[in-house]
Amino acid sequence: MFRKVVLISALGAVFLLEGFAPVWAQTMVTLEEVLAGKPLGATDDSTTSIDGSEVLALSDEMRVFLREHVNPGSTDVFKLQQLTDAIMGTTHIRLEYDENTRTAAETFRLQLGNCLSFTTMFVTLARGAGLKAKFQEVDIPPDWTTRRDVFVLNRHINIIVDVGAGGTRAVDFNDGDFKTTYSVETISDRRAIAHFFNNMGVERMQSGEIVDAVAFFRRAIVETEGGFSPAWTNLGTLYRKYGHMDFAEAAYLHALDSDKEDAVAMSNLVSLYEAQGDRERADVYRKRVDKHRMLNPHLRFSLARIAFDDGDFDTAINHLKHAIRKVKDEGEYFFLLGVCYLMKGDEQKALRWAAKAERVAETDEERLRYSTKMRALIEASH
Repeated sequence: MFRKVVLISALGAVFLLEGFAPVWAQTMVTLEEVLAGKPLGATDDSTTSIDGSEVLALSDEMRVFLREHVNPGSTDVFKLQQLTDAIMGTTHIRLEYDENTRTAAETFRLQLGNCLSFTTMFVTLARGAGLKAKFQEVDIPPDWTTRRDVFVLNRHINIIVDVGAGGTRAVDFNDGDFKTTYSVETISDRRAIAHFFNNMGVERMQSGEIVDAVAFFRRAIVETEGGFSPAWTNLGTLYRKYGHMDFAEAAYLHALDSDKEDAVAMSNLVSLYEAQGDRERADVYRKRVDKHRMLNPHLRFSLARIAFDDGDFDTAINHLKHAIRKVKDEGEYFFLLGVCYLMKGDEQKALRWAAKAERVAETDEERLRYSTKMRALIEASH
């Protein structure tokens, strides 16, 4: 579900808040030194208690479960239905949520975990049943706040299963964070495992197990050959927490080398430079954060709602039009735009946008809600 520095837990992926790097960045700390973690007490021998091969391993207990509940002779569509029913629709498994990230086998054995744990377990079971299951990252709306320039990111991960002629099916353990209109990207097992180790690092950092936290962040980075920006960012936050500012800066800057659009790293650099009284550098990254934010349609929708609540309907309309140019199938965006026009007295445009919201609605219930609400608002305005 990849929930503050701010701790965010999105269905599995955790990012802590506090490339392109300016040529005048002054840190002399090397990436090797950042990964070594010596200022935090880590050594070259510091390693994780879990190996990457364990994360998606199928246990004997899981094999027995599959033999009992999934018919190997069934079609892929039916296998997926059997597996889903056995996990989510019956009393065979009673999954309970907690904040801990666990391997597939441990999640199955304890029937406990967070959403990444459940997702990892399902992928492993699906593959054990002969299904083609993969992880995918879902671009859910980020949370934003202007307080101290903090950018809060939720990264959601779910499952996509290829059932052959039946197409593909998405399986999600946190429906509240998922809509079919969100953009998705299939990711490799190595990246999914990097998310796993990144989460473990955050959990160790929270519990004060500093050396273990370094080891897990290091493992997430190594798993993706250095290209996993969330772990670099979190490692930077760990260094900053214990006063090693040069190391924190180096980690944040490398996060941006790995992902030039990593607004979390940018936001952390703003905070870091401000704390050091370096307004020039802080302003560079603040501008980049602001630009990134204003290009995000979900943020523009959030700003539109704020403007609407303040009675500033023109500003709300401006934000919504920018958002709609990027997100073309979000009924909530269309509907709010219609309500804005109604508040300005333009009933014709209000009805037009409400009709568009109804057309892209995913369910009959949602469609009825749009039509009923707009009708009630129009009647109230007369």
